Amino acid sequence: MSSLALRYLRKIDEILGRIIQTQQEKMEQACSIIANEIRNGRIIYVFGTGGHDNRAAEELLWRAGGLAAFCVILDPGLALIHGATKATKIERLHGYAKGVLDYYQVGKDDTLLLINSYGINALTIDTVHECRSRGTRVIAITSFEFPKSVPADHPARHSSKENLHEVAEIAINSFVPAGDAVVDIEGFPYKVAAISTIVNVFVVNFMVCDIVQKLVQAGVQPPVWVSANAPGGDAWNKRLLEQYLPRIRHL
Repeated sequence: MSSLALRYLRKIDEILGRIIQTQQEKMEQACSIIANEIRNGRIIYVFGTGGHDNRAAEELLWRAGGLAAFCVILDPGLALIHGATKATKIERLHGYAKGVLDYYQVGKDDTLLLINSYGINALTIDTVHECRSRGTRVIAITSFEFPKSVPADHPARHSSKENLHEVAEIAINSFVPAGDAVVDIEGFPYKVAAISTIVNVFVVNFMVCDIVQKLVQAGVQPPVWVSANAPGGDAWNKRLLEQYLPRIRHL
């Protein structure tokens, strides 16, 4: 294995290890809430409020081994395929969150899992404010470290200068470092190889494991998708589709 690959792997191991060592109590709390909501027949909204944070949200939609009860918010304005620079502008657009949450009918007593690695932009903070006004619980996956590197007057920041980990009801630290990229290349001034997508996907799948375990221990059959490419997958998923297709917008 090349030295560059080893350096990247070590950084991944380091950050994932920190999450497991320090964030289990918060993840346990979040997973208990989500498992209880699923037991009560409710769906859980998931919103990645940034272009690449969408990928972690998408990981929870129609995913083999994932939960059918996740209603993933996929706003076209944030999809990189529709324009990466446009998505960056929308992330910084005050007031955009309300229209998105209205469209998905997020409301009172709902739970929203908000994924944003940097935790500072207008869409992210507005989402929390909107959820608070609606009586919606917000569980966040975000870096507590990244915002420390961003000045209060930076144009990427929400006008309130708030950080996601300080305003969400539960915040899980992803430990994404300033700048996201983690590998130094000799002779080049900037780091390369971003880490946030890997970290976010690890956290959400770790949470899926814990949620499913809690449901099984409670005597509830978890609504888990089976790969449609595996024998028996279509038959297993048919029952879940009958239950969730009318409720999950992107199925």
